[in-house]
Amino acid sequence: MLTFLARRFVAGDTLDEAVIQVRRLNTQGIKATLDNLGEECLTREQAQAARDEYIRMLGRIAVEKLDCNVSLKLTQFGLGLDPQFCKENLFQVLDEAKKHGTFVRIDMEGTAYTDRTLDQLRQAKAYYPNVGIVIQAMLRRSEADINRLVSDGVCVRLCKGAYKEPAALAFPDKKEVNANYDKLAALLLKGNNPAIATHDDDRIAAAVAAADKAGLDKDKYEIQMLYGLRARRWSELVAQGHVVRVYTPYGTHWFPYFYRRVRERKENLSFVLRNWFD
Repeated sequence: MLTFLARRFVAGDTLDEAVIQVRRLNTQGIKATLDNLGEECLTREQAQAARDEYIRMLGRIAVEKLDCNVSLKLTQFGLGLDPQFCKENLFQVLDEAKKHGTFVRIDMEGTAYTDRTLDQLRQAKAYYPNVGIVIQAMLRRSEADINRLVSDGVCVRLCKGAYKEPAALAFPDKKEVNANYDKLAALLLKGNNPAIATHDDDRIAAAVAAADKAGLDKDKYEIQMLYGLRARRWSELVAQGHVVRVYTPYGTHWFPYFYRRVRERKENLSFVLRNWFD
């Protein structure tokens, strides 16, 4: 069962519970991304169960006619066990998504998996155009990755990043991360329907300004936020004509997700507390 705090950020234990929340978001003019929580599976059976849940999820989205796509982590599909096995699981999910015309986003995990994740994306993109990736602004390598991805026509979600990484690989200072976020957002806004994923009003303002400078209409990019945070802001942005999508996780394996977003970084915890009643 979810704890009181976790329930604020997780849409429920089951797909049925999550669908109720996605439907509620859709009635408010807000799109959603469903994510079945889980990562770092230990057995092939666990990875296959995750695959089957995503196939079920995609079918349910289609039947319910939800304005919703899906997001997944490759370690949940067996990337840490065997890349070929992971690819087979991923492609089965992408086959189902293609059947329904649903977009699939591959989440980015810790730097131990960055290259392997991008390799899986490249293999998938050759067969499934409706697949995208997440890039973390905190990483020093991200500018080079984004330049390649934009050149390849990949749809990217830009987030700040919530994993603990060494300073050699990631900017340790919040101001540096913010500056890099703005720089990368401007690069993405020259590309393929990017997603600007942040709760930071300054980052949103900078991205919107970059979009305006690039001559992009508001329907050519998305502003994405996390389920449970700043619901009033979602509605404000929709009223301003922006496309808003809420990342909506569900499942019983919530602790790593919750820990990264609320406990690892003090600024995240203070942000959550400031916005608890928003």
